Amino acid sequence: MDIKNNILETIGNTPLIKLNKITKQLPATVVAKVDYFNPGNSIKDRMAVKMIEVAEKEGKLKPGGTIIECTSGNTGMGLALAACVKGYKCIFTTTDKQSKEKADILKAVGAEVIVCPTNVEPDDPRSYYSVARRLAKEIPNSFHCNQYDNLANRLAHYETTGPEIWNQTDGKITHLVCTAGTGGTVTGTAMYLKEKNPDIKIWAIDVYGSLLTKFFRTGEVDMNEVHPYISEGFGEDFVPENYNMSVIDHFEQVTDRDGAIMARRLAKDEGIFCGYSAGSCLQGLMQIAASQPLKKDDLVVCIFHDHGSRYVAKIYNDQWMMERGFMDVKTCKDIINGRTAKQKLITIDPNHTVAQAVDLMRKYDIEHIPVINGSGPVGAISESGLFQKIFSNPDIKNATIATVMEPAFPIVDFNTPIEKLRTLINKDNGAVLSKDELGNYHIVTKYDVIQALGS
Repeated sequence: MDIKNNILETIGNTPLIKLNKITKQLPATVVAKVDYFNPGNSIKDRMAVKMIEVAEKEGKLKPGGTIIECTSGNTGMGLALAACVKGYKCIFTTTDKQSKEKADILKAVGAEVIVCPTNVEPDDPRSYYSVARRLAKEIPNSFHCNQYDNLANRLAHYETTGPEIWNQTDGKITHLVCTAGTGGTVTGTAMYLKEKNPDIKIWAIDVYGSLLTKFFRTGEVDMNEVHPYISEGFGEDFVPENYNMSVIDHFEQVTDRDGAIMARRLAKDEGIFCGYSAGSCLQGLMQIAASQPLKKDDLVVCIFHDHGSRYVAKIYNDQWMMERGFMDVKTCKDIINGRTAKQKLITIDPNHTVAQAVDLMRKYDIEHIPVINGSGPVGAISESGLFQKIFSNPDIKNATIATVMEPAFPIVDFNTPIEKLRTLINKDNGAVLSKDELGNYHIVTKYDVIQALGS
């Protein structure tokens, strides 16, 4: 029988999966080391357990102790799983830019989570680094993992990630592409692979707003390079001790927007529902390959760190993407501005008659008319609704609109995505209203949506 003694024994041995569509223009074979198959849904499970094992061996973590760490979420998950099995408490500090899902998941496995501001210097007492250090000093029998400077981080990847990739590719790997954060994954894996074959190229992917790329190129820690960025899980505003830049051949920076869009492409085109850093990793490869062409016999391994479930409220949310200008989403505004005829909205007063409404529909060849009085929309008239009423009672033509009108059309924001309009416009509600910057109402019908989606 193959029965694991606990959840920690399922860590590692994650698959390599060939990418087929996004990289089809590249001559090389590109595969992904998909580490969201780990139980904590990220590659950080590997180093989390290793840091605890080393701390136990060195006597720094004792039974009943408290594990303290500053984490963007994934390391915390690995530590929390290990804590569950080994009987430790966990307190994690994180930043307010991380997705809420990450904090909620950590709490679900028993950890205490303290959210700290992002836009402060690393040595600021409010930073998540400083808060973690302070807690480690204040809480008895506690251990601060410090994944950034704890060399057990990179040791975990030297012992597991590197050998797995080497064996899975039969030693034919020619390039490793990996996002760079704490430095543990890219450095530890690179150290092992370079020992096996010094010709393997190691390409580290960074984000604009991080100082790692300039440090790699110049050896200078330039805080002028540092500015807020949205990407999660990689990039740094200092240089962790886990780095050994001598085993890295190239650093490439990727924008927040490009990384997010590529992650969504991976989900839709390859069926790999992964996190922000995976999209940035592949985007970085595509950028580098444009200037450093790959060959037919090259075998490129991209490390995809974590699962997309951590980012459903962010990069996989159309509204979030649109608000940041990351996504060209057709909106209600696009429909209205795209109309060739700038006709004023046809409305009717609730005191007018049904016959007058019918005349307006015939004159302007429209099916829906908002009913508006001095205070705004109060109802609606539709061709289908009037047909049913007139068919059952021909005399209703002389009745006032107020006595036969339907509920008012929903009013939506001018920048509402078309995808959302599809859920608002249905058989019971044939249109929506939207108000432009000047305060003028516009109507959008199901035919407008169909035409916009088809264009």
